[in-house]
Amino acid sequence: MKQTMRVFAMVAAMAMVLSGVAFSAPAIKVGHLADLTGPTGEVGKPYAQGVQDYKDWVNAHGGVNGKQIDMPMFDYAYDKNKAVNQYKKYKEDGVVAIQGWGSGDTEALSKTTGDDKIPYISASYSAHLTDPKKTPYNFFCAPDYTTGLRAGLRYLKDNWKEKRAPKVVFIYPNHPYGIAPIKGGKEYAKELGFEVLGDEDVSLKAIEANSQLLSVKNKGADFAWVGGTTNSTAVILKDAKKLGLKTRFFINIWGADETTPKLAAGAEEGALVMVGSTVYGSKVPGMKQLMQITKNQPQVTHYIRGYVSMMVLTEALKIADKKGQLNGPGVKAALESLKNFDTGGLAADKITFSATDHRPFMKVNITDFQKGKLVLKKTIELPRKAEWLGL
Repeated sequence: MKQTMRVFAMVAAMAMVLSGVAFSAPAIKVGHLADLTGPTGEVGKPYAQGVQDYKDWVNAHGGVNGKQIDMPMFDYAYDKNKAVNQYKKYKEDGVVAIQGWGSGDTEALSKTTGDDKIPYISASYSAHLTDPKKTPYNFFCAPDYTTGLRAGLRYLKDNWKEKRAPKVVFIYPNHPYGIAPIKGGKEYAKELGFEVLGDEDVSLKAIEANSQLLSVKNKGADFAWVGGTTNSTAVILKDAKKLGLKTRFFINIWGADETTPKLAAGAEEGALVMVGSTVYGSKVPGMKQLMQITKNQPQVTHYIRGYVSMMVLTEALKIADKKGQLNGPGVKAALESLKNFDTGGLAADKITFSATDHRPFMKVNITDFQKGKLVLKKTIELPRKAEWLGL
């Protein structure tokens, strides 16, 4: 009887294959929180597209060890409450990891993701998320904001020619994203010998910043850190030009990109940008595939970082699956096993995580705007100091 049943099952399976209906491996469930329409949507949309495009490429080329990635995207419009509610749904769906977005919601969820043991690979590069003792399930794939700020300060100090101390001011929104690197950045500025001036608050939704920039002008700042996103940064740069500021601006990773020359109408010339990836069209090995996927349509650097983030998560999924540990703890362990993971030159350096340090690397590409294009000036590598972890 048992032999008859086995034969019947084999015949039924063969019939399904011959009729065009084949069995497939179960999909790997991953969540994706994005801001497409909120206050950071101008940079959130290309980043999210990079994440999804790499996922689609993986699925079209055999998936993860034969398994497809099921990763629906949810636009939470930078509303922390919506992000938390959608996270709960993703948890109920049994996701093994989440591609996340902003600092406010990522930091708010960090304890929850740790308790739930769900790896959360964010586009928030807050250094607060790099210490596994405090946020064990948080990861990202670019230099943290404080590392970017420190690298900019290092570059400026190395090129300072005057005998007096250079003066620096910090312009940023009163928001977890803007605030995240300020404490560590100010401490490093003082260590390098900068005179640290007061702060200026410019909202992500700002349409003008005249009063703040008049204050910067009156203080005589040589340099100004800008910690907003592209739209608010363009407002700052244009108003600074109108007011005749001689201050040189150095800008956080989300604050400027290839759209800035159009937004700032030439006021961006000479401004420095801390970039965590290469730029579109660069002569690096990984660019060929990326350009094929995008049909040679130029993309901003944020797209490339989203693409890299999904590349790294995909590698972790492959490792976890091969070990039979395709769950939250297994994916976390796989991420922490990555040593010098090569993104084909798309990131500023090869990526390494460990169980005690979630900083992916310590290199920052310093670029500036020259005739409307981002041009690499220098790559700064900072030491992986233990006292900088989480700050």
